[in-house]
Amino acid sequence: MVTVAPPHTWAYALRIPHDPRAARVARMTVRAALTSHGRGEVLDVVELLTSELVTNAYRHTDGPASLRLTALDDGRLRVGVWDGHPYVPAPFGGQTRGRVPDARAEGGRGLFLVERYADSWGGWSLGNDPLGRCGGKLLWFEVGGAEAGECGE
Repeated sequence: MVTVAPPHTWAYALRIPHDPRAARVARMTVRAALTSHGRGEVLDVVELLTSELVTNAYRHTDGPASLRLTALDDGRLRVGVWDGHPYVPAPFGGQTRGRVPDARAEGGRGLFLVERYADSWGGWSLGNDPLGRCGGKLLWFEVGGAEAGECGE
């Protein structure tokens, strides 16, 4: 079967082992994909936000993660990061938004950056499977495009 897709849509997927170099590998992958597709206008933001989500997946789980980078037909770019922990943090889970991180804290700025710089974002807990194994969660954000919506749609 032949599938026809607009030439400006594409997707890349990367399975990321639980490794301290995971965020660096994700940044390099994002940089290579966006550069090769001429999407330099969103490169810095996507690279930063992807790094934050992958870093959180590494820090808060003990298993692998997955990254999916998708160019949508309206010019938006969607990045999704899956990990094995089912908890969906704010602002992805609809909890309090607009929290400003403590300037003295060593962490806690990553999701604030997503909230601040992404056009939209969301997250889903995938719960547990019938055998009791954790299904994890998927966090995503979008940037760019003519139809970028309000934050958190």
